[in-house]
Amino acid sequence: MKAAVLHKIGEIPRYEDFTDPSPGKDEVLIHVKAIALENVDQMIVRGEHFASRQFLSELPAIVGIKGVGERSDGKLVGFSGMKSPYGAMAEKAVVPNESTVLIPDGVSAEEAVALPSALTSLFPLKWGVKMEPGKTVLINGATGIAGKLAIQIANLLGARRVIGTGRNEGSLQRIKELGADAVISLKQSEDDLFALFKKEADQGIDIILDFLWGHPTEILIKSIVPNEISLNGQQTQLVQIGEKAGVDIVLPANAVRTSGLEISGAAAGITPALIQEGTDLIWEWLKEDKLHMDIERVPLEDIENVWSCSDFQGKRIVINP
Repeated sequence: MKAAVLHKIGEIPRYEDFTDPSPGKDEVLIHVKAIALENVDQMIVRGEHFASRQFLSELPAIVGIKGVGERSDGKLVGFSGMKSPYGAMAEKAVVPNESTVLIPDGVSAEEAVALPSALTSLFPLKWGVKMEPGKTVLINGATGIAGKLAIQIANLLGARRVIGTGRNEGSLQRIKELGADAVISLKQSEDDLFALFKKEADQGIDIILDFLWGHPTEILIKSIVPNEISLNGQQTQLVQIGEKAGVDIVLPANAVRTSGLEISGAAAGITPALIQEGTDLIWEWLKEDKLHMDIERVPLEDIENVWSCSDFQGKRIVINP
């Protein structure tokens, strides 16, 4: 079979032949239909992930830790749990029976592999900060696939106003089409950016979903610090999700003491039951055409080219064997 094969940690996977996997007891053969190219896959291949050696315990190996494919009965399932040297980016995969999840009718393989991107905002909004209808939500870093989905999910949960930030002008226009009431470009001077953040903060920002961290988040936090003593009771809940703009921030004491700022992590309080409930809700939105995913389909044979690409224009890259 054809597969994306890694020969050495840190190299780019190659499109090559690889021995077909053979199912054993309590295992199932999957004909792979779609695999999302995610940051975690690339971190594992570069040796930067704490579990790199676990997933790549022997080389050469097939890359990719999860995907979507068909069982022998034609049912579409999500799968994971391959044993090294096998991975998801191949024409076939063998996994334990319990490592498959049935995909409902009406959801495509490409949509299914992009599901985790939707859960990154659904979990913190619905169960983390327990968002109520009528809130103002700012998505910091809204031009990626997860940010675009966050714009839509905030609206589906009843947000009064949704604001998105980002650097790509084309993607900023796209999130307006997807339901953002206002967009803020991060490609401007610090003073101008602060002024725009301050204008929104003065009107009240209830929830911030932060995919960036780093300096843009420092400016955003600074903008919600009041200039004078105020007893208006305004609180802002910031959920830390990503770190595309940096792993650290400087957090002044008064930003927490006087602004009503509360910071939490995106994974706080997640349980297996909530994962199932959230997954079912995303399925329903997809089937009802209420949630739209910007997906770029790439054939497996182009894995070497797409692996090196650094700008996907806010689209989820999905590999099709």
